[in-house]
This record gives sequence, C-alpha cells and structure tokens, in this order.
Amino acid sequence: DCWTVSGKAEANSFGRAIDQMPIIYSLVAVGSTPLAECSASSGNFAAVAKRILAKLPDKDDRMSYVYDRHIFHIQVDEGVVFLCMADESFGRKVPFQFLGDVKSRFVTQFGAGYKSSTPMALQDSFKSTLQRQMEYYSKNADEYDKMKKVKGELDEVRNVMVENIERVLERGEKIDLLVDKTENLDQQSVRFKKQSTALKHAMWWRNTKLMMLLGGVFAVLLFIIISSACGGITFPRC
Repeated sequence: DCWTVSGKAEANSFGRAIDQMPIIYSLVAVGSTPLAECSASSGNFAAVAKRILAKLPDKDDRMSYVYDRHIFHIQVDEGVVFLCMADESFGRKVPFQFLGDVKSRFVTQFGAGYKSSTPMALQDSFKSTLQRQMEYYSKNADEYDKMKKVKGELDEVRNVMVENIERVLERGEKIDLLVDKTENLDQQSVRFKKQSTALKHAMWWRNTKLMMLLGGVFAVLLFIIISSACGGITFPRC
C-alpha cells in the first residue's frame, strides 16, 4: 500500500518498510508545492525532496541530484515538477522513463500546466497511479527498456544535468538522507525471537511429558513391588 510519509519523515523517524524497490519515492508538485507523493520505504527523503523543490530553477528541464547511493531524478514541464528517488545502481534511463510516463498520465487526468496552491491536493486521486507505476518500472525495467528500444522511442539521458545534491542547497547547509533498510534485519530478529520462544516452549512441554511418563512408570513399578510383597493387588498380608 502507498502511504504519505510527510509526518514521520519530517521528524526523521522510522517505521517498517513497505517493500524495498529501486524506485523508492515519487512526488508531483507545482513549483515548491507538493500535490501527491508515494513511498516504498520509510525515511526522511520526503523532507529532502521538499527542500530540493524550493531550490529548483524556474524553467522546464531535466536534472539528477546525487546523494550517496541514491539519486533524485527531476523533470519539470510547464511548472509541474515530477520527481523520483531511486537507487544509484538502477541507472538513469528507467527513472526518467518512469517520470515521463507519470507526466503523461498526469496530463491526461488533470491537463497540462495544472496549477494549485493547496499542498497534497491530489494525494487521494493520484497516489495510486504513482504507486502502480513505481511497482511496474521497478519490476519490469528490463522489459520496458527493450520495448522502447524496439519502438525507437528510448529517451537519451546523456545530456541530463547530474550534480551532487549539495549544489542545490545554501552554502553550509547540511542534509542527512535517511532510508530505512533495516526491515530484513528487523524481520529476522522478530522471526528469531518467535522461533526461540516456540523452541523453549516445545522443550519445556517435552520435558514435562517426559517427567510425567517417568513418574507414571515409577508409580507402576512401586505398585508392583508393594503388591508382590503384600501378597497381591489387594494387599492381603499388609
């Protein structure tokens, strides 16, 4: 499920990751006003993205900003900003194909040059599109790339400006991009704890049954010995 990360991410707090995909986050905005967003993980990248929005040049362009092992890819058309954050290893072609696809769907649904000053005005109506296309391009990147090559429609990204994210910030301004990749460790820890508890319970129950069995055997043997010494099971000589 796609969810808004603004609240938790602004505070740099972490929750459980939904599903780690190469395209981790996407956003549509008018200028510096976010209209809709979708995240596939938890982290503070939504807050970082909003800081980038405030620094973007006021012109149509495509650009990429690198931070550590992640890249913010941005496409601006008629004042509408289409942004996604992806793993650096995912390259640049597919993320920009994703942004172009999102732009086409956005224009079809809302028209070119959409204007709004209301933050998150389209979250309910467009977040499902962002989620669906994030999942599609993350899982079918190779197939889509081949299809575009066959049709001769593959966009070149060599001329897209690539800079370090520090270049868009004020001098001395620092950011820490946090992406929660601890889900697998957390799940393994919880799974190990559950398995340990279940094993401990199983061992206790096995030991309890063994003690009950030994106690029963001892009681039977004691009864046989006493009954033999007393002349029978009715203990006539005792």
